[in-house]
Amino acid sequence: MTALGLLMCTSLVVLYSASGGNWNRVLGQSVNILVALVALWAMANLPLHYLMRTAVPMYVIGVSLLIGVALFGEINNGARRWLDIGIITIQPSEIMKIAVPLMMAWYFEKYEARLRFRNYIVAALLLLLPVGLILRQPDLGTAILIAASGFFVLFLAGLSWRVMLALAVAAAASAPFLWHSLHDYQRLRILMLLDPSQDALGKGYHTIQATIAVGSGGILGKGYLNGTQTHLDFLPERSTDFIFAVFSEEFGLLGNIILLGFYLFVIVRGFMITANASTYFTRLMAGSITLTFFTYAFVNMGMVSGILPVVGVPLPLVSYGGTSMVTLLLGFGMLMSIHTHKKLVQT
Repeated sequence: MTALGLLMCTSLVVLYSASGGNWNRVLGQSVNILVALVALWAMANLPLHYLMRTAVPMYVIGVSLLIGVALFGEINNGARRWLDIGIITIQPSEIMKIAVPLMMAWYFEKYEARLRFRNYIVAALLLLLPVGLILRQPDLGTAILIAASGFFVLFLAGLSWRVMLALAVAAAASAPFLWHSLHDYQRLRILMLLDPSQDALGKGYHTIQATIAVGSGGILGKGYLNGTQTHLDFLPERSTDFIFAVFSEEFGLLGNIILLGFYLFVIVRGFMITANASTYFTRLMAGSITLTFFTYAFVNMGMVSGILPVVGVPLPLVSYGGTSMVTLLLGFGMLMSIHTHKKLVQT
């Protein structure tokens, strides 16, 4: 919990600089954190058998809402990702970040004593359905995260290495077909990764400015509130997807090492809870949550550093945003519940 708190405090500190001293932005993030902490507390105190009971309803509701988005969703910037349900407007794909691994872990728990290859096929279909609906929106970043969380459940459930190798070979062989199925902007993002200077003032702008900010921080950084890329408005999306570039420019390599230390501590702690989990279900859930958190951090930092395409994945617990903050802390609440109720399950 200490490392999570330090990451959220880091969010408020860096966000003040990234927003140009906008206290309303910092206050908004503070509210997001408080709401997320309430969600974490509620989930941490939920007994495991209640957690399992929520798997099927949450998955069915989530898929139904995704279908609702496909049929009636609001279009914003060419993407149909939001659904107006009268009281509020929601993004159902965020629900699936928890619902998909929860449903798959519940399914494998149900068939633990007699797992067959067909069970892995059914679990894969449970994963592919929401991922396909989210790709259709289109929302590549969220689809990647959900696909990763589901794959981690398959891996932890004992999917054969030979099967995974065969899937990797099949994916490589189908790359030309997958390339043509991508949207134009998605293909451009991949091309910009190879050479962002092709469109330095357009599609490659984000990557170029982010890498300049990261590199210009040097060893010790330029100092808090002194980042030129940030405060001269060269760096885009600096409060959300590219906040790591702000941090890197102002705190340098040393600050990055400390930040990575916080993330590493959380990940190692998550693996410890996974290793000591009492049931098959809790091992799958804890492992998936931990590995998905790692994927969040790796993809964002790789995107900002120019080694991965820009896919719109926030830096976990640091980027501005309420939905991702609540989703992540719900996951950590599950980890805490798994750890807290371990002895009760064993007895």
